[in-house]
Amino acid sequence: MAGKLFLYATFGILGGAVLLGFFIFPAKEELLWTKKQENPFAAQGVPPALKEPIEKISPFFLPSEIRGVYLTRWSAGSAAQLNQLLFIAKEKSINAVVIDIKDFSGFLAYDTGVALAKEIGAEQENIKNITEYLELLHNAGLYTIARITVFQDPVLAASRPDLAIKRLSSDKREVWTDHKGLAWMDPASLEVWEYNTSIAKDALQKGFDEVNFDYIRFPSDGDIFDTKYPFWDEKTPLEDIIRSFFAYLKEELQGQTISVDLFGLTAANTWDDMGIGQILEDAFLYFDFVSPMVYPSHFAEGFLGLEHPDEHPYEIVNFSMAKAKKRLMESGLAAKLRPWLQYFDLAGSNTSYTPAVVREQILATQEALGEDYTGYLLWNSSNIYPNQEIREIVMGPIEENSAKEQLLIQ
Repeated sequence: MAGKLFLYATFGILGGAVLLGFFIFPAKEELLWTKKQENPFAAQGVPPALKEPIEKISPFFLPSEIRGVYLTRWSAGSAAQLNQLLFIAKEKSINAVVIDIKDFSGFLAYDTGVALAKEIGAEQENIKNITEYLELLHNAGLYTIARITVFQDPVLAASRPDLAIKRLSSDKREVWTDHKGLAWMDPASLEVWEYNTSIAKDALQKGFDEVNFDYIRFPSDGDIFDTKYPFWDEKTPLEDIIRSFFAYLKEELQGQTISVDLFGLTAANTWDDMGIGQILEDAFLYFDFVSPMVYPSHFAEGFLGLEHPDEHPYEIVNFSMAKAKKRLMESGLAAKLRPWLQYFDLAGSNTSYTPAVVREQILATQEALGEDYTGYLLWNSSNIYPNQEIREIVMGPIEENSAKEQLLIQ
């Protein structure tokens, strides 16, 4: 129960917020497996090796500066929003797009070659022909990133409740859900690891340039006191489970470009795993790009002594990314930082994230990372990207655009 008690204590103290904590760097890369699962590779301390190398259909360029926007699977399948995307790409405002291929619901955006996905009815065919679709995006000069929501997965939980987190208080061990009513898989389940990795392999084989993994963590919202894990032994530290999955992804997707999304506070947090298993240095070990979600609206009151952190976007992003860069340099690892930046308004906030405010975050990132700057991703769940707004975000106020346009269009 030690691990679970730590998880409870963290959220009991913070009320769902996160703390800064102490990080102990692992002495060696090690895959930790839990009950009900055999590990024939335990003696070697490594995950199962990939049977065959993954070959992309059409390897694409990796821009030195990523300027990316996000599309849900619904938007990706919409002709109107696809045209909007292609237009701003033509204008050279953006050069990358992140597409949900498996979102918070657990549904997939297109037909895959993954047997379990077909078996549980996860494929929705929002995109009819993904190979041709990606070719269209590539022809428009877009670097394509497939986003996979990993452990939050209601579809898989409904079909395979044996792999899902259960409700401890239920005599029938009903599937546990978070405050949004969404089910989660046990992060220690090997079958869940294999399922999500198979989706990633298929995406790369179909032509995506990179796979981005989100929700690689233990749940943080809802009644976490009322949980029962079918595989996690509630003793193994959460960060060990998450780090093991990181290692598994690296091994199974070797040679491919992979990235991970982390809570924004992981950049500044140097003391613990925040009760969800995420530690920045662990991500540096296994991913090409690490993307802290440094949305100012998501930082608790009092962070950096600020009563309302969302009213100080430059300060929050600059501090967070500078801290992350320092830790990356100290680690001596080759990963790159590429944050998610806020391009949305949060209910109850006094700050509107206009193009000028979004641009502040970009400048804060550039100045914090210096020569290690590799770009950013813009999160906007509505997926509305007016051309004039995007141009102003990327190049500054309209009156400055003419002077900067030629530098951008290269």
